[in-house]
Amino acid sequence: MKTLKFDHDLTQLILEGKKTSTWRLYDDKDISVDDNLRVLDKVDPNDSKSWKILGIARVKEVVEKKFKDVSPEELKNENYSSMEEALEKFKGYYGQRVSMETPVKIIYFDFTPTSGDIPSGAMLLEEAKLYTDGGSRGNPGDSACAYAICNMDNIVVEKAGFYLGMATNNQAEYYGFKKGLERASELGINKITLFSDSQLVVNQMNGKYKVKNQELAPLHQEVAGLANSFEKIHFVYLPRELNKITDTEVNRILDEQQRSKKRR
Repeated sequence: MKTLKFDHDLTQLILEGKKTSTWRLYDDKDISVDDNLRVLDKVDPNDSKSWKILGIARVKEVVEKKFKDVSPEELKNENYSSMEEALEKFKGYYGQRVSMETPVKIIYFDFTPTSGDIPSGAMLLEEAKLYTDGGSRGNPGDSACAYAICNMDNIVVEKAGFYLGMATNNQAEYYGFKKGLERASELGINKITLFSDSQLVVNQMNGKYKVKNQELAPLHQEVAGLANSFEKIHFVYLPRELNKITDTEVNRILDEQQRSKKRR
């Protein structure tokens, strides 16, 4: 389930029924009608141990428009006194790329409070380290990818791996980026440093290399779109021997697939 994090004053408005909408930029989380979203109350923004799950927001309507087309009533619903105030707020999140031409998703929801639910470690992160890997035996051949989400002290809070079927090494690496960023977005993590042992993909994401392979171009475009939804993101290369968590997971999946084929 996707997670939305709100400051404590806003969650109180949600509980009182005075706040029934939220704005998201750059297609953040790919939210659509009938989605159920976990609402997290950042009771003390500086102490994640104080955060708690407030309830579930069910999306009933999604309106997409440019900043310049937002109505005075829509501004008022979000407690903005002017368009200038709203722009400055989002520039604080996303930088100077936010302008009057920037698309905005206005999400209207019905809220149901819950009690007793404890947020997982991954939900409590505003900033995280994301390790990814992908591999193919045959290139192209059987392939898999994996990600590990860590806190800033490098403690793993969540990891997962996926069998991909037939793919190349580079395609599998891109799928690792994609799966990891999708999950980080769902959890409401706003700032990411992504580590990978693929120099090619890291340099392509950093704009140092052009994407000349037509099979990689669509994946690159998807990952770039996901990257744009984060407040801050960095892509960092690290040697394979320092990327053991995800490398081990990829090989575990491919070993299982190989054993499964032998049993058939």
